[in-house]
Amino acid sequence: MTLKNQVQLITYPDSLGGGLKQLHQVLHGPLDGLFAGGLHILPPFPSSGDRGFAPLTYLEIEPAFGTWEDIRRIGAEFDVLVDLMVNHISRQSPYFQDFLAKGRASEYADLFLTLDKIWEDGVPVQSDIDKMFLRRPLPYSSYTLGSGEEEKVWTTFGKTDPSEQIDLDVHSPLTRDLLRQFFLNFKQQNVRIVRLDAVGYVIKKLGTSCFFVEPEIYEFLGWIKEMADSLEIELLPEVHSHYSIQQKLSDYGCWIYDFILPYRVLEALTGRTNTALYDYLRTRPHKQFTMLDCHDGIPVKPDLDDLIDTKEARELVDLCVERGANLSLILSEEHKAPDGFDVHQIRCTYYSALNEDDDAYLAARAIQFFAPGIPQVYYVGLLAGRNDLEQVALTGEGREINRHNYTLEEIEAESQREVVQRLMKLIRFRNEYGAFGGNFRVLDAADDEIRLMWEQGSEHCKLHINLQSYQTVIEYIDEQGQEAVYWV
Repeated sequence: MTLKNQVQLITYPDSLGGGLKQLHQVLHGPLDGLFAGGLHILPPFPSSGDRGFAPLTYLEIEPAFGTWEDIRRIGAEFDVLVDLMVNHISRQSPYFQDFLAKGRASEYADLFLTLDKIWEDGVPVQSDIDKMFLRRPLPYSSYTLGSGEEEKVWTTFGKTDPSEQIDLDVHSPLTRDLLRQFFLNFKQQNVRIVRLDAVGYVIKKLGTSCFFVEPEIYEFLGWIKEMADSLEIELLPEVHSHYSIQQKLSDYGCWIYDFILPYRVLEALTGRTNTALYDYLRTRPHKQFTMLDCHDGIPVKPDLDDLIDTKEARELVDLCVERGANLSLILSEEHKAPDGFDVHQIRCTYYSALNEDDDAYLAARAIQFFAPGIPQVYYVGLLAGRNDLEQVALTGEGREINRHNYTLEEIEAESQREVVQRLMKLIRFRNEYGAFGGNFRVLDAADDEIRLMWEQGSEHCKLHINLQSYQTVIEYIDEQGQEAVYWV
């Protein structure tokens, strides 16, 4: 299947109006005609935590959000993208609950990674753990079984101890059958794109970081890609890692996420220089999904390792923190920078990161929309949302800074703001102008300017941004074949 080269929306199932029915309503109301490219609906499944990212199953929709019928209805008009956490499933899932009750006698026992699958005698070795890229202090949790015995199983993620997110053994035929079942259901429900969330962590191998372990990861990707292809479903692997890994995924033929662009754009606009952004735009792969903001944060480490000066990065991070951001940090010493720089992600809205400057924000979106790839706009970013510091204080969860739930009334009001109207106009231009399917060029420019161009046949459009004033202009050939100027 061919993906549409148009703007996509990223939203939680309940963030725009409260549920999937309201989301459909909003797509035909205030957001009508904006997201011809489709939409990424963040996990709408029953989940025990992490705002949907600890699903109990992928065969049901959380009733509070709606039904599969709602997804099918949206999918009949828009390309729908959903997440599949290929690395793990919820502790509350029927599969793990059965394992807790029956232990090794459970028919689902082989779905999980008991420690004897990692260490022959089932006893963890600290020197092995020291090499791993850890997302929590220990990569396993202890659970009490129905028999009263303790069983340790692998848990890469999770804020609680024991974890809510239980790793799946992707080598097990049982796991592959389960994943196949999930994909077949997605196909029946009009899902066109599946994001492989946390796919970098699926291979556990002693002596490695247990992150993007080669060549084993390619065997798994090959298997899942073949299955998805047979169902005409596109895959989007989600991997936060050294940029060379994204390059490998791209060489492998996968769509990838451009996790470097958000930082580079922020750096260009706050530092008022195009140098690093230009270097990047000239060399990046084109088969990417682009974003500036998402439900987590602006990626820094490991996505930009070896691409940034950590002293300069610290200054940019500090500027964002001054503007209200909070930070997600790297836990394992081995994966911090030599000078101790440990910022994994900057958590804030992109609008607040740019000091709520409308012109700077529109310039950022113009760069994103001109960068080759399929642009995604996160729902808070669409409405130029500000940092939700109140929600962070209320929940103690730093990521809530950029996860505001809008009522239908709020959406109506926010979409009338001038900055939002300007962004909507820019989205329409990106969706409708034909040259974006042609050839892309980075044009020579003074250090404090950005000049990008697309051309196809008789159509072309040139973006010009003044990094001193943030004034953004697009010159293009209109339908009458005349030179036209669009002041963004």
